[in-house]
Amino acid sequence: MPVTDPFAEGIARGWKTHDGSRLEKDITLDADIAIVGSGAGGATSAEFLSAAGYKVLLIEEGPLRSSQDFDMQEPAAYASLYQEAIGRTSKDGAITILQGRAVGGSTLVNWTSSFRTPAATLEHWADEHDVQNLSEQSMAPWFERMEQRLGIEPWPLPPNANNQVIRDGCAALGYSWAVIPRNVRGCWNLGYCGMGCPTNAKQSMLVTTIPATLDAGGELLYLARADRLVVDKGRVTALECLAMDARSVAPTGHKIRVRARHYILAGGGINTPAILLRSDAPDPHQRVGKRTFLHLVNFSAAQFEQVINPFYGAPQSIYSDHFQWDDGTRGRMSYKLEVPPIHPALAATLLGRAGIDNARRMEQLPHTNAMIALMRDGFHPESAEGQVQLRSDGTPTLDYRMTPYTWDGIRRAYHSMAEIQFAAGARTVLPLHNDASHATSLGQARQMIDGLNLALYRTRLGSAHVMGGCAMGEDPRQAVTDSLGRHHQLENLSIHDGSLFPTSIGANPQLSIYSLAAKLSSQLAERLKNA
Repeated sequence: MPVTDPFAEGIARGWKTHDGSRLEKDITLDADIAIVGSGAGGATSAEFLSAAGYKVLLIEEGPLRSSQDFDMQEPAAYASLYQEAIGRTSKDGAITILQGRAVGGSTLVNWTSSFRTPAATLEHWADEHDVQNLSEQSMAPWFERMEQRLGIEPWPLPPNANNQVIRDGCAALGYSWAVIPRNVRGCWNLGYCGMGCPTNAKQSMLVTTIPATLDAGGELLYLARADRLVVDKGRVTALECLAMDARSVAPTGHKIRVRARHYILAGGGINTPAILLRSDAPDPHQRVGKRTFLHLVNFSAAQFEQVINPFYGAPQSIYSDHFQWDDGTRGRMSYKLEVPPIHPALAATLLGRAGIDNARRMEQLPHTNAMIALMRDGFHPESAEGQVQLRSDGTPTLDYRMTPYTWDGIRRAYHSMAEIQFAAGARTVLPLHNDASHATSLGQARQMIDGLNLALYRTRLGSAHVMGGCAMGEDPRQAVTDSLGRHHQLENLSIHDGSLFPTSIGANPQLSIYSLAAKLSSQLAERLKNA
C-alpha cells in the first residue's frame, strides 16, 4: 500500500506556512500566541491552544522535512534533522548530544520510547523544588490523554535481537525488565526511527499536533531562528527571528518580527535558556541556564554467535529499571538500561578505534549488541550538572561538569551491562572506552572495568535527553517559572518544554513533555479567556 505524505497534502489544500530561507525582505507576523519550537512541548501546546480558538504561530529553526524525504540514509538525515548536523557536544567536546532540529523537533528522530514521569521524580520535585500540583494523581489524566492521542502503548511484537539481550540477561539473573511503550500506529518495524519515519507510523508532532494546528488556522514559520525577545516593563513586546538559509546553518540577513499577545518558549533544554540569555531577560537570581541535566549515557558492546543485526526492528522495546531506584531517590547515582539501534555510520564512531581495528569491529556489526545506561542526574547535590552558556556569536553551548559521584555511576553501569550481556550469552563484552578491549568472561570484564581510567575523552559518553535550565518552582530565587510554566518576571511569557524539569526525570522524556505541555497550555487557554 503506498504511503501518502500528510504534510504535502495539507500544504496543497492551503495550510499557511512560511519558509524563512525564501524571504526576499524583512517581514512582520502577528498571532495571538507565538510558540518557539515545534517539538514535544511547542507543538502539543499549539494543538491545544489552536483548538481553544487562538491564532497560533509555530516557529522552528530547522527545515521542513516529511515522509517523502525520509530515505533511511544516515548522512542526509544527520545533516538535516539534527542540531549542528549531529555534531552538538558539551562545551569541552567530550559528550555527544543528540537533539532534533527540524519541523517536529526531536519527536521526528527519537526512538519512540514513551514513559510516564516516575512517581518518585514527581515527589522529589514537590519536596525539594517547591513544584506544586504535579503529583502522580494530578498528572495521570494528562498522561492518559496524550497516550491515547499518540497511540502510546507497550510494543506488542517480539523484541528484535538487540532488545532480546536485555530480556534474556535480566531473566537469567533475576533482574526486573519490562516492555517499552512506543508512540506508533501501524509500525512497519523497520528500525530507522532516528532518520525520520518514512511510513508516518511514528506519531511524531509532524503527523499529529502540527497538522491539527494548521487545520485549525494556525501558521508555521520554519528556517527561522528565534534570536531574542524584546522586553519592556515586565512584558514581551515582540520576538525577533533571523531567517536561516536552506541548510539552517547561517542567517540570510533577513529578519522576521513576531508580535503576539502571549509567547511560549519550547526550544528545549539548551535553546530555550539561550533565547532568554540573548534577550537579557530579567534574571535577578541568575537561574537561567543553570541546573541543566542530560541523562548522561555510557555504552557497552557485546559480540554474539547469533546474528543480532542491531539496525533492524523497533529500536527500543525492552528496558530495565532494576538499578534505577535501588538506593532510593537521593542515594548513589542510578541508571536505566536500554539498547540503542546501531546503524553503520553511528557504529563506526561509537565502536571506536581506527584502521584495521575499526574495520574488524564494523565487520562484526551484524553480531553486535549495544547497551546503554542512562544516568539519573540532578537528584543528589554531588551529581554532575550543566550550565547553558553563549558563544561569542550568540549560539548556545552546554558546560557539563562531571563529578566523582557520577563517575561512580558510570563504572557500576559498565559492570551491570557486562553482567547482563554475558548472562544473555555474549562471547565477548567491550566497554566503550579508549583503554578497553574485548573481555571473554565476566571475571575478566570486571577486572578490566575496575582498572579503567574514567576520564573525559577516554570514556565514550553521550546523551539524547536535555532537561532543565529553566526550572519550574514557586520560589523565584530558585526557579525561572512557577509551576504553571509562567515566567516569574515576564507576565506574558511561558515555557512549555523539558527545560522546566528541576532534575532529569529518570526515563525517556517525550511523554513527560507532551503531558506537561498539554496541562500547562490548557490552563493558559483558560487564563487568557478570563484576562
